Amino acid sequence: MRFPSQRSVADSFSSIPLDAGADLALKDGSRVAVIGGGPAGSFFSYFLLKMAEAIDLELEVDIFEPRFFTRGGPSGCNHCGGIVSESLVQILAAEGINLPTEVVQRGIESYVVHMDVGSVAIQSPAKESRIAALYRGNGPRDGSELQWESFDGYLQGMAVERGARVRHKLVTGVDWTDGKPVLIENDGHASAYDLVTVSAGVNSNFIGMLKDSPAGVAPPKTTRTYICEFKVGREGVHEIMGNAMHVFLLSIPRLEFAALIPKGEFVTMVMLGDELDQELVHAFLDDPTVRRCFPTDEKPVVCSCSPLINMGATKRPYGDRIVMIGDSGVTRLYKDGIGASYRTAKAAAATAVYQGISADTFEEHYWPACKAISSDNAIGKVIFGVTTLFKHSKISRRAILRMTSLEQEQEKAPHMSSVLWNMFTGSAPYKEIFTSTLHPGFIGSLVWNLAHGMRPSGGNGKVA
Repeated sequence: MRFPSQRSVADSFSSIPLDAGADLALKDGSRVAVIGGGPAGSFFSYFLLKMAEAIDLELEVDIFEPRFFTRGGPSGCNHCGGIVSESLVQILAAEGINLPTEVVQRGIESYVVHMDVGSVAIQSPAKESRIAALYRGNGPRDGSELQWESFDGYLQGMAVERGARVRHKLVTGVDWTDGKPVLIENDGHASAYDLVTVSAGVNSNFIGMLKDSPAGVAPPKTTRTYICEFKVGREGVHEIMGNAMHVFLLSIPRLEFAALIPKGEFVTMVMLGDELDQELVHAFLDDPTVRRCFPTDEKPVVCSCSPLINMGATKRPYGDRIVMIGDSGVTRLYKDGIGASYRTAKAAAATAVYQGISADTFEEHYWPACKAISSDNAIGKVIFGVTTLFKHSKISRRAILRMTSLEQEQEKAPHMSSVLWNMFTGSAPYKEIFTSTLHPGFIGSLVWNLAHGMRPSGGNGKVA
């Protein structure tokens, strides 16, 4: 399964005449509200206005975003976490969206996989530094004085240049009048819109307001993650982390995934797990493998949070005059959430401009893009399930270490290296990752290294 390319979504609509009823189609002067000014909302606003301009359609677009991305955390989520995969970097470049150096905190050249049986560095299969470590907002609490630009702020600026207006207001209610949604702001002001696009994410209260509305949409399934920022200093980050993202495959109960990401003067720690709590966080930080890589005793924590993340697509992320994109609707499982925001935002914008804004129209033209991501996530769950089994077997961990190390040192066919790289970066669909594990070379090498894994390893980073 390949996700729609950067051009295929819009191109597939541009040659099709409008077929929606006059009342459920955008026309000159139509008002569009975008709830949430993160990547999904900004991508949607940017593409909506770009496509509308191409057909001489004049729209009014209001982006409701109470946060200011020029301010450091912790007020509001998503000020810290952010990785843009190499595939998305290339897609954005094809769109003419080139991330400036003020946005990219550090180019990730490799991933270092840490296990109790050793560590191995995996270089990009393409031999390019195309992964961007960045801040979604203006960084952690002590980072607001540093000279960088937030990723979300940069995208929002592109939407404003296209003609969108940012309203730093909190939407506290939604009503319906004459079939149109009416948004109620925290100061009591109410405005009617022809279309409301929900990109507020799963940590917003807005999605819950829609449950009993005529749109009939419901929040997606969620789980909690943990994000923590350590202030290390640029020299310390370079000395400890280098230009690598550090990933941990540890046999710690309930821990699904953990990583350390270098960004400017800070190191971002991200954890995913089952019923993630402080006990699990401390178990990870106290693990000998983690302490060898990144002892945290003298590294101050400047901020931390436990935001919700999307774990399943909303069954019906659309209705008449309303559509849910990004985390509010469907996103990639664990990885490449920004990429999913881009795909769903562009598909929703193309549908609204070229087809219409009815529930039936969104179901026919927008839902397939969501379904492709959701179906791929089902394969991803299988992959992560198998990975969990491997993590709990020392023989398997030795086999993964040995197989990957040999591929990196001897320039053999990167079967395991590519699988791990694509899993960590989100650069490829899960179906593609799964298919690569069925390659005879992968299976043969894995069986051979499993046999060798039954013997003691030669130590950290060394292969028996």
